[in-house]
Amino acid sequence: MKKYKAIIKIMVVPAIVGTTLFFSSCKRDTSLIDNFTNLKQTPGVTAYNSEVDYTENGILKIKVSSPRTVYYQFAEEPYTEFPDGIAVFTYSDSLTVETTLTAKYAIYNEKTMIWHAKNNIVAKNRKGEVLYTEELFWDQKKHIIYTDANVKINSVNGLVYGRKGLISDETFDHWEVKEPYNGEISL
Repeated sequence: MKKYKAIIKIMVVPAIVGTTLFFSSCKRDTSLIDNFTNLKQTPGVTAYNSEVDYTENGILKIKVSSPRTVYYQFAEEPYTEFPDGIAVFTYSDSLTVETTLTAKYAIYNEKTMIWHAKNNIVAKNRKGEVLYTEELFWDQKKHIIYTDANVKINSVNGLVYGRKGLISDETFDHWEVKEPYNGEISL
């Protein structure tokens, strides 16, 4: 019995001394702890080479693919980030591609239902018109896409440039360039 008490004392004393030294040597900087425990800034899900299909009544309407998708479900306003780029395809009821969009970065806010794409955006509609810009928003509630950034559109009538962006329906069939520009601009 005495042998066991001696072993327990040998194990407990170093543990208490080590713990005391550990906690007395730590800084009282709680911001480091907050960074590790702040769920609002922690992604709930990260997916690689993801592809998400959105359907209506069993018919494919939108396909979104991305090399990396990060879902922040614990944020005050949950959002999904596509930090390595995104490709979006919309489909008609007959499953033909109506529009495509690619961008180097995108983010989707669940509450507002607004998509925000940035960097090297290329969007094409079913008429073959191509939009080039650096920033684009898609408001799913209002069914519009818009930007205040410079735009270049290769339309059926030739090149169209805009200094203050554009507004369009979400299929990019009916669009209006804000402050059209007759010369060339840098994008």
